[in-house]
Amino acid sequence: MKTSLTSMDYLLDEKVNFYEKILNQIPDLIFQLTISQENEFYLSYLNKSIISFFEINEFDLNQNALDLFNEKLHPDDKESFFNSLYISKQTLKSWTCEFRILLKNKSVKWFKVDANVALDAEKNAIFYCNLTNISTIKSRELKVSESETRYQFALEASKKGIWDYNIKTGEVFFSKESLQMIQFNEHDNINTNSQWDERIHPDDLTNYLQNIESHKLNKIPFFENTKRVLAKDGTYIWVLSRGKIIERDENGNPLRIIGTHSDVTSNKEKEQELLGNLDIIIEQNNRLLNFAHIVSHNLRSHTGNFKMLLNMFDESDDPVNREECISYLKTTSNALSETIDHLKELVDIHTTIIHKKEDLNLKLFLNQTLEVLSKEIKDNKVIIVNKIGEKDTIKFNPAYLESLFLNFTTNAIKYSHPERKPEIHYSSRKEDGKLVLLIQDNGLGINLEKYGEKLFGMYKTFHKNDNARGIGLFITKNQIESMGGTIEVESKVNVGTTFKINFNEEV
Repeated sequence: MKTSLTSMDYLLDEKVNFYEKILNQIPDLIFQLTISQENEFYLSYLNKSIISFFEINEFDLNQNALDLFNEKLHPDDKESFFNSLYISKQTLKSWTCEFRILLKNKSVKWFKVDANVALDAEKNAIFYCNLTNISTIKSRELKVSESETRYQFALEASKKGIWDYNIKTGEVFFSKESLQMIQFNEHDNINTNSQWDERIHPDDLTNYLQNIESHKLNKIPFFENTKRVLAKDGTYIWVLSRGKIIERDENGNPLRIIGTHSDVTSNKEKEQELLGNLDIIIEQNNRLLNFAHIVSHNLRSHTGNFKMLLNMFDESDDPVNREECISYLKTTSNALSETIDHLKELVDIHTTIIHKKEDLNLKLFLNQTLEVLSKEIKDNKVIIVNKIGEKDTIKFNPAYLESLFLNFTTNAIKYSHPERKPEIHYSSRKEDGKLVLLIQDNGLGINLEKYGEKLFGMYKTFHKNDNARGIGLFITKNQIESMGGTIEVESKVNVGTTFKINFNEEV
């Protein structure tokens, strides 16, 4: 019996040696950890690979395993390491943990332990552990994480959003930056292409869809479009979308497009402001050019008359002729003074930075102006119809408004039709939230096809009237425009004329 037990012990020892030899040949880092019921740590087994890798010596093997772990573990990983280990011991579930080890050369390596756990006869927890070096994987993860962080930071800094459109399903991923542009967030479930498209301004939608379709058909190498998109608060913002197809099927049909969003509202507003300023500059240049032509034309006419009359005066010895020349010179001088006064008035209109404005009731102001013209209205038997609203009030320069009513009223009387009583109708209405004044007469009318472009020109007359000077409409138009308004005209010969004054301010 004794011989038999010795034989069994020998066989058992041989088997253990056999398994140890095999384990020592495995390149994996394998060890066995025992934790007693009193939480004492023992390294029951370490294969040669782990001893060699960590340069563990006899002293290390003989010391308390807990001390060895505390010495080798990275300080930041100790808590998670031991917490996971104790949970596994208590639950007898497999132990998995990632942690860093401080090596003797002061380098740091990442490892992952995978272990099964069981209790022995004395209720000690035995961990059968496999240790894997995951430093390369962690390094890659760190680089990816850093790259993603930099990319996210770049997106946030550039205020760009990302979108990823699955054409087959119609689903779109919008990054939080894209959603924030239109005041939404990830919980608002904006995740289909149709949900985005229906927020595009109707005036911009067709061009947007055409641009995408052109890219799908390979007509353009990438997609780029700027359009207005409806935000959550009901306002529109300008969004620049750029994108490119990154996947097609075997027939060349697009499957996926990715791209960016940029909020370009500020740029668009500045662009609109620049265009507005450009329009103002062009208009001012045109006015300046027109004014230069007027000055050149009118002053040249007067100076030509002066030169001609002075030559006649010098060449004549006849006192009567000379007296007649003097009379003509006086007339020409008076005409020149009048022209200079008109030009000065025009300059004053366009060079006054701040024009005086008052709250003026149109109907009351018209009645005051008509009082001034009461004798002329009575003498010409003019029928006045004042249908201006009782409460229609505008901010306007009083002198300009008086000039407006005087010019249009006197013109209507001056150019009345000889075969009927003159009628002048004044009315007002609102268009697009702004006040409009209408002045209509039944006079001679004007051939707009022939004279339309010259109607508001300086010294332009269109009827054979001895009192016509052609300055009233020109001055009035400039006064209205200096207040930010516009003027339109409709006229038919022998029927009458309607002037429409569009005031600029909201009412």
